[in-house]
Amino acid sequence: MEDMGAIIVGHFPLAPGEWIPPHHHTHHQLAWTRRGVLSVNVGEVYWVLPPTRALWLPAGVTHATGATRDAVLCSLYLTPERCPLDWPEPTAVGVDGLLAELIGYLARPDLADDARLRAEAVLPDLLRPLPTRPIDVPEPTDERVRAVAAALLVDPADPRSLEAHARAAGVSRRTLTRLFVRDTGMSFDHWRTQVRLRAALPLLAEGQPVSRVAHSVGYATASAFLAAFRRTVGTSPGRYLLSR
Repeated sequence: MEDMGAIIVGHFPLAPGEWIPPHHHTHHQLAWTRRGVLSVNVGEVYWVLPPTRALWLPAGVTHATGATRDAVLCSLYLTPERCPLDWPEPTAVGVDGLLAELIGYLARPDLADDARLRAEAVLPDLLRPLPTRPIDVPEPTDERVRAVAAALLVDPADPRSLEAHARAAGVSRRTLTRLFVRDTGMSFDHWRTQVRLRAALPLLAEGQPVSRVAHSVGYATASAFLAAFRRTVGTSPGRYLLSR
């Protein structure tokens, strides 16, 4: 970890499935990986970060960070008092070649102080917020809803209808519908869509074909999956991964 100027750069290797437990920082953080795929949880909100995007985390925000493939978490920690950016919410930003090179440049241990300060001054101008939305999977509290949710989290492609899930949970369809909205603020269908897209994003980021990913998370066709992705995330998978 290099600690000079107003930006600290740290590198933390992560194995597939490894998670850094929930924590927070006194500094703003920009989380990024040059290879592999990162995942960041902020409460019930889930972000997937291929090398084309990073996540701005304001100081004090509790989060957990993991990897779906071998990755090296590259964290930039920015001193709030000296940072011109003060975004109050976690924000995805695009990472192009220039920003990636600048991050690598700031990580050099042999960088002179004056050169570091000039580079630090450029960084905020390269952080472009992306117009995409994270995946939100609220955790239910009612035991009956939790049983249904657990089944879908284990197998997002579970084809059973709301009525079939209700029977398995020992309640009526109407009751489960009401409980889902009360517990999660979402309908059953909306919540299941969020779960399916959350499962799909790491697979897409790893380069798996859209048709294969669509079937693996429960969509009969790639077009149905793409429509759900655009409706929920706000863009297509291709644009999401390319940060355009």
